[in-house]
Amino acid sequence: MARGPAGARFLVPDLDGIRRIQTKHPFLKLMRVPAGSYPGQTADLVSVGSWSFIMARPALPDAVAYRLARALHRGEAALGARLAQARETTAANTVAAVARPELLHPGVRRYLVEIGPI
Repeated sequence: MARGPAGARFLVPDLDGIRRIQTKHPFLKLMRVPAGSYPGQTADLVSVGSWSFIMARPALPDAVAYRLARALHRGEAALGARLAQARETTAANTVAAVARPELLHPGVRRYLVEIGPI
């Protein structure tokens, strides 16, 4: 739609709206969507949302989850250089966004404990 002839408008709540949303839904975090993340988006947007989730089958081996977390962490700078939105996908933001560390996959949690954010 944003690429269409009429374009698109990007609507975000004002600061009072953000406060009201977070009061009702505290799991939503303040976030910035960098300009250029979407076609026609010329300015940074400040809103609320949740961080990206990587979903896996319940039986995913701990070693595989550990290696995936390590690879994403090691690739943070390269991913962020290629895609502005990826700059938000960091080990530190994962720790900041999770309600309780025990909600993380055990392999991911072990990696994050080893590198220090948890």
